[in-house]
Amino acid sequence: MSTKPVTAPTPMNDGESTNTSLNAHIDDIIAVRLSRRGVLKGGIAATTTALFGSLGLSACGGSSSTSGDSTLSLGFEAVAKNKNDVVTIPAGYEVSILHALGDPLTATDADWANNGSETADSYNRRIGDGHDGMHYFGLSDAGAYQADRSDRGLLCVNHEYVVGPFALHPSGRTAGASRTASEVDKEINAHGVSVCEIRRGSSGNAMTVVRSSTYNRRITSATPMNFGGAARASSLLKTKYSADGTATRGTNNNCANGYTPWGTYLTCEENFTNVISRATGDNANRSAKEITGLNRYGMTQGRKSPYFWETAGTDDLYVRWSASVTGATAADDYRNVFNTFGWVVEIDPFNPTSTPVKHTALGRFAHEGCWPCNAVAGKPVVFYTGDDSRNEYIYKFVSKALWDAADVGKGMTAGAKYMDEGTLYVARFNADGTGNWIELTYGKNGLDASNVTYAFADQADVLVHARLAGDSVGATKMDRPEWGAVNPVNGEVYMTLTNNSNRVAPTATPSGSQLKPDTANPRYYEDLKSGTTSQKGNPNGHIIRWREAGNDPAATTFAWDIYLFGAEAAAAADVNLSGLTDINDFSSPDGLWFDRNGMLWIQTDDGAYTDVTNCMMLAAIPGKVGDGTAAVAAGGTATIKGANATSATLRRFLVGPKDCEITGIAMTPDRKTMFVNVQHPGEDGSLAAPTSAWPSSQTDASSTRRPRSATIVITRTNGGEIAV
Repeated sequence: MSTKPVTAPTPMNDGESTNTSLNAHIDDIIAVRLSRRGVLKGGIAATTTALFGSLGLSACGGSSSTSGDSTLSLGFEAVAKNKNDVVTIPAGYEVSILHALGDPLTATDADWANNGSETADSYNRRIGDGHDGMHYFGLSDAGAYQADRSDRGLLCVNHEYVVGPFALHPSGRTAGASRTASEVDKEINAHGVSVCEIRRGSSGNAMTVVRSSTYNRRITSATPMNFGGAARASSLLKTKYSADGTATRGTNNNCANGYTPWGTYLTCEENFTNVISRATGDNANRSAKEITGLNRYGMTQGRKSPYFWETAGTDDLYVRWSASVTGATAADDYRNVFNTFGWVVEIDPFNPTSTPVKHTALGRFAHEGCWPCNAVAGKPVVFYTGDDSRNEYIYKFVSKALWDAADVGKGMTAGAKYMDEGTLYVARFNADGTGNWIELTYGKNGLDASNVTYAFADQADVLVHARLAGDSVGATKMDRPEWGAVNPVNGEVYMTLTNNSNRVAPTATPSGSQLKPDTANPRYYEDLKSGTTSQKGNPNGHIIRWREAGNDPAATTFAWDIYLFGAEAAAAADVNLSGLTDINDFSSPDGLWFDRNGMLWIQTDDGAYTDVTNCMMLAAIPGKVGDGTAAVAAGGTATIKGANATSATLRRFLVGPKDCEITGIAMTPDRKTMFVNVQHPGEDGSLAAPTSAWPSSQTDASSTRRPRSATIVITRTNGGEIAV
């Protein structure tokens, strides 16, 4: 999720745009963009009538009321913006460190030594790097999923990537064009997912890791995995490792997450392009169709992975990171290895011997996460997911099987039932506040061999190349769809659109992957960081939300508005459209999560406002679709916004340490223990010149220990519920 560009030593490419499709902009489709002058002359009522026609204020609301759950309240004083090297929380709350990079999951492995001396093999039993999405599962005394248990559980945590300044190694990464095998082995094992048992002590609500629990487990970039769904056994997934295309090894760049109603964990592969290289001149060995697919996903010939894992030796463990044609057939090399990443991966935390499954029915792209609707007996199970790159799409999957609560606890068997058969859709946001889910099924909506963009051969081809399918059906290009969340109170869906530097002025002529603003991504403006550095486009991001027709998650139409616009409090009114103040202004919303009572938690991964404050987490009472009004954003594009934020509905709850991202959130069912991840503290420094000593600095301001990603535990000093 890092907003850094793809330059060593930080191997991340979040937000990179490969979408140069000619999908029409919303404004061009129905020609409703209004000038700011026209709004001022005609007033907001005239704007609303012109923009939304007969839909009027019944869809976008005319009240400033939040229309939220009246039982919720933000029971804390807002935390001030700051650039301290600690996690700052409200008075009356306590924070502790649950686990950090390198902490052992066993009683036999030594504690982390602060010098990178841990062996590569030990990282099969240690906490990985780059903590990101996570989920808490209650654990019964019998070792089964117990949804309402709060004092004992399993915590699943994503480990997205190896974080600079590379505290994993004794002296950072060894320089040179070829990597050292022992370092690569350690990095491969530090990626993926950790599962660990946690318990409360005899007093208080804080939790600690149960070292040597039989449930403790690492899933890494080398763990064997199976494929499920329509692309299983496809020729597009055949490799030297699995000649029949049914299996693969490893999961990589796991950003956000999800969970299932039956009690399994979903980890999502986002920036998988980072770990794979492709040789210069490889196009000569490919068909025109293959080249189209590779280019659309950013795997152009000559692309070098910033990890360079493929250079560590001739062993199959290393050469598999090259997607170049080197053998006679796909079963003789790893030309298709790129296609084996970019999936939603299911893990059963209650069965340590189970094999994870990559569910291809949910499509292949830079999955930020995967969030289920509220499961209802006799109805399909629905999952929402976003493609985290500039100009990419929002998707949902509707299961063929209908939900049966008897499947709770059935692990991967239930996963196959609900996630291997169903329908994948992509979203189109219309300028009148409505939207459509467009089916991505072979033989429908032009997705067949006659498609002029890409000749789809079958459903496996549609799923492996879901981005091309989205291009073909005219999905709406969004400003980096990241985390999503479903409100358990009313079923409405929220998704963060973190930022987009590819937006250009409405009067400009876009080139390449540039886009003019549209109603769902309406802002174009310039923000000056530190008063001098120009940031143009939509540098602060926003949060969109929608309500499915008839409150049916399987519906193919919906109504939408923009819940919040990120902005600095001092920004112009047409930038700060949500009326943010110093107690709740934010930039680049990323993590998003609802607790069971319907309170919304918002986390940031920001580079635009970090001259003023470190990244943060806010708590919100969300309201509902239609509680706001029409508006005109900076640049002159009309849009639909939710009710303005107030001190009663949105407050800053937490500010992280230096150079970090705040990401990942979970809570026990009783709402008395919260888990939050702090990723890449000290990212802008080096081992020689560190900018952070967190997490050690949380309790020792003079610490000089290496910075590490970590999971924190937050509780109230009075033992009460969080933030109510």
